[in-house]
Amino acid sequence: MIAFIGQGRMGVPMARRLIEAEHTIGHKVTTWRRGTGVTVAEAVAGAELVITMLRDPAAVREVLTAALPGLRPDATVVEMSTIGPDAIGELRALLPASVRLVDAPVLGSVAPAADGTLTVLAGGDLAGLGDVLSVFGTVRECGPLGAGAAMKIAVMSALVPAQVLIAETYAYGEAHGVDRDALADVLSGTPLGVLAERLRTPAPETRYALGLAAKDLALAAWPDATLAAAGRKRLQEAEAAGLGDQDVTAIAAHVGGRPAHRAVPVNPATVPATNGFYSHAVRVGDMLYVSGQAAFDSRGEVVGAGDMTVQAEHVFQCLARILADQGAGFEDVVFVRTYLTNMDDRVAYGQVRRKYFPGTPPASTTVEVSKLFMPGLLLEVDAIVALP
Repeated sequence: MIAFIGQGRMGVPMARRLIEAEHTIGHKVTTWRRGTGVTVAEAVAGAELVITMLRDPAAVREVLTAALPGLRPDATVVEMSTIGPDAIGELRALLPASVRLVDAPVLGSVAPAADGTLTVLAGGDLAGLGDVLSVFGTVRECGPLGAGAAMKIAVMSALVPAQVLIAETYAYGEAHGVDRDALADVLSGTPLGVLAERLRTPAPETRYALGLAAKDLALAAWPDATLAAAGRKRLQEAEAAGLGDQDVTAIAAHVGGRPAHRAVPVNPATVPATNGFYSHAVRVGDMLYVSGQAAFDSRGEVVGAGDMTVQAEHVFQCLARILADQGAGFEDVVFVRTYLTNMDDRVAYGQVRRKYFPGTPPASTTVEVSKLFMPGLLLEVDAIVALP
């Protein structure tokens, strides 16, 4: 049995192709997504092969952690999301040694996913997986575990900034009286022609979401990646302007010589949504200001009522996802502030906190308050972060 985890824009057509190929590949296929009433551990129980296609590293870690009780000791996990090689290393440490892990992110968008013409960039031991992976398209063996994830980020660190460059090129042309179509025609005769044509008119349907492009460039962050960093900043500004779910080609309409936003809201989909009156975090330059995080779930219900340990774990997991969304970690936190409804809970809270700050701790303040914004909450934590 194959368990396909993730039913997003790419996951749906990929899972459909697997289901249609059941007789060819010799496996029954089941699918799982959040909110179905079935736990992910139940969904993977008995599956020889588990495929994940999720939004980001935090989502993959969360789902596979929850799946552990149901994983067969001899299962194979094929991770097809775009999460980068560092996250693959973390997954290898998370999964039992007896579980084989393969990284196999894909190049291509929704239409190739439906047609089975994706390029699968695979890393690790692919023995016995050829028939399954070829359902999605052409399989390219990249090397040992993590090589496929590294190849995907390397490719995107060129393709995505190039699209931002074209958007800025069109904006420059318009500011100087150059007709966009004429400019696109001239660019069509250069190596940038394909991208220029793609951005000439933003796509009406979302093939590759702008918000995902911003996420992919965040994964590509490294000290010398100046163009990738500039492209990511542009995309995050467009995402903050409400374009995150539109196709990445929407960047061409967004860029028009306007001053860059100084404050960019950050609201990862992996963190329970806000009530609309605040953002989970706001980035200003290389600083990130994180709003108070508390233990409530996507339904707005308190998690771990009366249990400081459970609530603290939930809060720090939310912080971890926000940090990961910006390419940061707890080592980048420079200040943390904690509000406790009972100072006697500080010992239990401190035990959890030390797990996330094992080294030199950040500057911090801890205060006792009479109550928090929801009955049953025991703590709230906010932070200031120096982004890498």
